[in-house]
Order: sequence, then C-alpha cells, then structure tokens
Amino acid sequence: MVEIENLSVGHGRKILVENAEGVFAAGACTALIGRNGAGKSSLLRVLAGIDRPMSGVVRVGGKNLASMSAAERARTVAFVTTQRVRISNLSCASVVGMGRAPYTDWIGRLSEADRRAVEAALAAVGMSDYATRTMDTMSDGECQRVMIARALAQDTPVILLDEPTSFLDLPGRYELADLLSGIAREGGKTVVYSTHELDIARDRCDAIALVDPPRLVMRPSTDTICRIFHIKYVLLKN
Repeated sequence: MVEIENLSVGHGRKILVENAEGVFAAGACTALIGRNGAGKSSLLRVLAGIDRPMSGVVRVGGKNLASMSAAERARTVAFVTTQRVRISNLSCASVVGMGRAPYTDWIGRLSEADRRAVEAALAAVGMSDYATRTMDTMSDGECQRVMIARALAQDTPVILLDEPTSFLDLPGRYELADLLSGIAREGGKTVVYSTHELDIARDRCDAIALVDPPRLVMRPSTDTICRIFHIKYVLLKN
C-alpha cells in the first residue's frame, strides 16, 4: 500500500500537484490519467523515490519512502519507464535478470534462486518461450511484457509504470491492462500506471486518479464521478 500525505509535486516554482492525500491500495490497480504535461510522470517519479516532492510524505507499507536507503527502495518499488530497450545481443532473460540486482552479490551474479525468479517472471507475462530472444528482435508489446517481467523479478510490493500501453495497438492495450490488473489482484501488489486510455482504465482498473493541476482526485473506477472524469478528460485533451 502507498499512502500520500500533503504531497506537492512540481518543477522549480511550478506546482503540478498540491497537498494531495490518498491511498493506492495493495491488491489493486490504479490508472493515473491527465492531459500531457499535467504531472503524471512527475508524480510517478516521486512515488518511486527517484525525485523528491516539493513537500509532503510518501509512505509504503507505513514507512516513509524518503527514509529508506537506495537498496531498500529497490526492494520496495519497481518502476517501468516509457523507454524502449532495443540493445542487440541482450536477451530477454538478461533484461529480466537485471531486476534481481537488489538481491545479488557485488558483481551481480545470479544464484539459482535468482534464476528461478527470472523464469517465474517470464512465465507470469507469457514470455517463457522468448527467454533467449534478443530485445532488438521483439515487437513493442513483447518488449513491454519483458520490462514488466523485470519489475516482477524485482519482487517488490509496489509496481509503477509510465504509459505502458503507448505504441501498442488496441488489442495489445487491453491485453496489457488485463495483465497488470491480474498482477495486482493475484500478487497482492500495488500497481499504478499512467495512461490516456480512460475507457480501458475504467473497465480494467480498480481505481482512477485524475491529475488536474494542482489537484489529484482519486476514486474507485465504479464511482459515478468517473463519468465526470471521462467528460473532463476528453475536454482537456481537446
């Protein structure tokens, strides 16, 4: 579970989110929506402990994220960015193995337990048969599944993703949304991802968080106010 208290996020003097309060529940998937530049990515980076908030507190499992060491944060929060990995000769299994870095020795050697974790993560996203394939031969959807597998191998209670459905076709977006919802519910993890696909978010997620600077409004996806989100979001996009 991730709790935010009086959280303000921004750049320089520009405030994107101000005095936000709320809970991203364990075992639930939350869609983070808002127009481009509203602050979705900035908020995710603060929730991941990569950037510092302007003010306020982020707690994971009741513990202040800011008080954690880098190693402890790496065992607590996994972050999947929008970056596409296209390095030749880098196998899917090697990429997923990087997620075990918080648990390996100083030179990064994988133990038998680490290898089993990599295999389990690939299986969880349906990519076991691609373990030896190199990332430069994969489609966008396949690469995104591998990056999610890396986050699963990291074995954290919280997984954050920045626009994971971008560059995917419509069936691929639904498949990925189903995958993320399953990871949250079956694994008891807190999953939060930013997206522009509000229809998919309403159908597949447990909650929706709207970044409407400087407000952050959080509601269950079944709440009737999400219809207002939909109307407002369409207007904001246009």
